[in-house]
Amino acid sequence: MTKNLILWLIIAAVLFTVFQGFQQPTPGETLSYSEFIEAVQNERVQEVTIEGLEIEGVLRDGSSFTTVRPQVNDDRLMADLLNHRVDVVGKMPETASLWQQLLVASFPILIIIAVLLFFMRQMQGGGMGGKGGPMSFGKSKARLLGEDQIKTTFADVAGVDEAKEEVQELVEFLRDPTKFQKLGGNIPRGVLMAGAPGTGKTLLAKAIAGEAKVPFFSISGSDFVEMFVGVGASRVRDMFDQAKKQAPCIIFIDEIDAVGRHRGGGHGGGHDEREQTLNQLLVEMDGFEGSEGVIVIAATNRPDVLDKALLRPGRFDRQVVVGLPDIRGREQILKVHMRKVPIDERVEAMVIARGTPGFSGADLANLVNEAALFAARGNKRLVTMEEFEKARDKIMMGAERRSMVMSEKEKENTAYHEAGHAIVGKIVPEHDPIHKVTIIPRGRALGVTQFLPEGDKYSMSRRAIESSICTLFGGRLAEEMTLGADGITTGASNDIERATELARNMVTKWGLSEKLGPLHYGEDETGMPGMSAANYSGETSKMIDQEVRSIIDKCYQRAKQILEENRDILEAMKDALMEYETIDSEQVDDLMARRKVRPPKDWHDDDFNSHLKPKGGEGEEPKPADDKKSGPIGGPAEER
Repeated sequence: MTKNLILWLIIAAVLFTVFQGFQQPTPGETLSYSEFIEAVQNERVQEVTIEGLEIEGVLRDGSSFTTVRPQVNDDRLMADLLNHRVDVVGKMPETASLWQQLLVASFPILIIIAVLLFFMRQMQGGGMGGKGGPMSFGKSKARLLGEDQIKTTFADVAGVDEAKEEVQELVEFLRDPTKFQKLGGNIPRGVLMAGAPGTGKTLLAKAIAGEAKVPFFSISGSDFVEMFVGVGASRVRDMFDQAKKQAPCIIFIDEIDAVGRHRGGGHGGGHDEREQTLNQLLVEMDGFEGSEGVIVIAATNRPDVLDKALLRPGRFDRQVVVGLPDIRGREQILKVHMRKVPIDERVEAMVIARGTPGFSGADLANLVNEAALFAARGNKRLVTMEEFEKARDKIMMGAERRSMVMSEKEKENTAYHEAGHAIVGKIVPEHDPIHKVTIIPRGRALGVTQFLPEGDKYSMSRRAIESSICTLFGGRLAEEMTLGADGITTGASNDIERATELARNMVTKWGLSEKLGPLHYGEDETGMPGMSAANYSGETSKMIDQEVRSIIDKCYQRAKQILEENRDILEAMKDALMEYETIDSEQVDDLMARRKVRPPKDWHDDDFNSHLKPKGGEGEEPKPADDKKSGPIGGPAEER
């Protein structure tokens, strides 16, 4: 800003000097040429000075005058002046000084140069426009955060204890490098954080910088790649040059898969912009010079697409998996976010954590925020469990569509459908317990039967999978029993799709078919988008279809038998849904025991969340048989 002001002051001074030289004062009275000739003939003129067409003079009474001669030849003027005793004075033509001539001649050039300099500074990011001008595309776009600007610490990161342990020694190295160097140990040059979106990879990287109190460069992988070849490589060089000046420091590259994909994919002949950028990144991380004191932390949710040279030791030495939090991790994350909002003392984080399986850290932050918004709409001073229930249902099942007008017949059909899901799910073995059943439209579903697991699951048995298939067909069977074969609606389309997928996975992926055995019947990718080819024969394909059909038929008949044996419960649950629209697990228990249904639970009662606590005490969860996730992955809600 100061440099621009000085530039404009110089331009203004030059303009003032030039225009000041052009201005000439006009002395005395202005006479017309006729009045001037008359005054000469009357001998009232004493002296005249002729300069071109302009004539200046002095009258005999001492007053001065000026006049302009017309552009015509007046041969008698000089004779009249001499005959009437007028003193004629000649004047040399004015010539500008050398400095003034140079200034006038170069003035247009100076103006052009000044304008060009101004715009070049603007484009290079040095002017009022700041960074990011068109001429700055070769500069790094990394944002530098000083050690005092980062307030995030490990206390702000919850639910990823294993990942924090992996990166803890990075903090120790940045604080005291000699501890490792005196024993000949080298800290990892790079750390790759891989995990699903929203699990806290960026937050963990900021916490490392906050704990170590070192500068932190943050940039996205897409910021390197431009349409001009070589720009990305230039930005990588510039970023590492800046980082070396701030060493020890951390460079955080988010979504590194945007620039670090496999090379040689046939796009651009190996010389395209992305590959050149990746090559420069490889050289900077572990090239001839190296980058001492600079630790690169990258984050991606697709580590499988990264180039092998990027993952080798010496570059990204360590891969830290930041997975979805378990029930304990979700409880810790909720407590971190609950510190920012006023919470009712009866709200228990463990109860909410149990009801949010599969939620990431970002999902849980959104859950707390949605609950706070619900409380604000209700003009409440504290966020209660009621708001958390509404927020969870909105996130998992969609917003309520109370404005949607349904006829009584459609509501009754929906009630039968959801009651069929609930009854079958309640009776079949190894099925998640029911949380609630509702016929209030949410999202794209006309009704929802929600099941909540008692703890995180990492594998499923064959019995549990078949129970899930039975439950999925419960809604369609309830329609068939009450409306007849011709009255079945299209509401079970998603249920049929999910049941078929489970049955096919049992046969082709999980080895749960007695006829086909524990073999994997997958497909080979042909390399063309959307194209794949089966790696088994047509006869095997026929056997797979037969096995899938056998599993579906078996589960379908089993679910049908359950509903036929409990037809009275089906009718009673339909009536309860028509009356209350939503029933919880305790009301479902009343119906299954053929008792009178209790009224809906009061959320302000002291034991409002006791039905959500897992059996065996608060916070207990069954231990998984295997620490690796396997089997089907899906939401806890069965949607119509």
